[in-house]
Amino acid sequence: MHAIVLHSIVPVRAEAREGAEQETQLLFGELCEVLEQQPRWYKVRNVSDGEEGYVDAIMLTPMTDEEHSVYAAGLASATARVMLPMTYAVSGNNGQTIPLSMGTRLANYKDGQFEVLGVPFRIDSAAVAEQALPLNADTLMQITRFLLNTPYLWGGKNALGMDCSGLAQTVMSLFGISLPRNASQQVKCGKEVKSLQDAQAGDLVFFDHADPDSEGTLPHNCTGDMRITHVGLLLDAKRVIHCSGRVKIERIDERGIYSPEHQAYTHHLAAIRRVNS
Repeated sequence: MHAIVLHSIVPVRAEAREGAEQETQLLFGELCEVLEQQPRWYKVRNVSDGEEGYVDAIMLTPMTDEEHSVYAAGLASATARVMLPMTYAVSGNNGQTIPLSMGTRLANYKDGQFEVLGVPFRIDSAAVAEQALPLNADTLMQITRFLLNTPYLWGGKNALGMDCSGLAQTVMSLFGISLPRNASQQVKCGKEVKSLQDAQAGDLVFFDHADPDSEGTLPHNCTGDMRITHVGLLLDAKRVIHCSGRVKIERIDERGIYSPEHQAYTHHLAAIRRVNS
């Protein structure tokens, strides 16, 4: 069975209970495959990134095979995405509004309108990127500045709370780049960049659990057994935007991230990957 998300944001939990850890989230319009059914909970797989977890059944809308086939085809070809941190869509059926978070994909979008399961919606076209944005220093800064000071939330991927890999996944989606959900998966994407001197805006930088105050240098070919625990996006060779406590811009060098707040290195640089080529 397949289901669709018709709420703004839906938590996906590690276990089938309300108090279980949130591992990720589903955004409006995303499809999921129902793997298991319990009286209240569904175990699902997000079709877009393959992440699995448990969702309260009342937060999902089951689809017939025909509905799923038609909508999935429209979603597969959809390039329009919400590019503001939060905006609103208005239902053409009842006039109710639904807040949509950055990165939400809009199937069947044209000229400020889109459709989900036969229901038309209106949305401010200024809040939508109709095609993938060009990835460069200027566009990256324009998009990420809206997210500055977003609080850290484990498993979050929206402008009211997100984690480091949620930030990377959401931002890169606006540039037409699909990433897995977690940093340990994202580090296997793209190609290796050997040093910050060779890096460019939009490259992903990854950090491991090593002591950031050690004198170690950037290791190479470290996408195997090394335990990646953090990810950020390079704005240039000296600045990184990442989510640690909140989304912020800090200094980076070959040792890692230097935090003016703590007057110390807080993250040890382990790898640089280019995913836009």
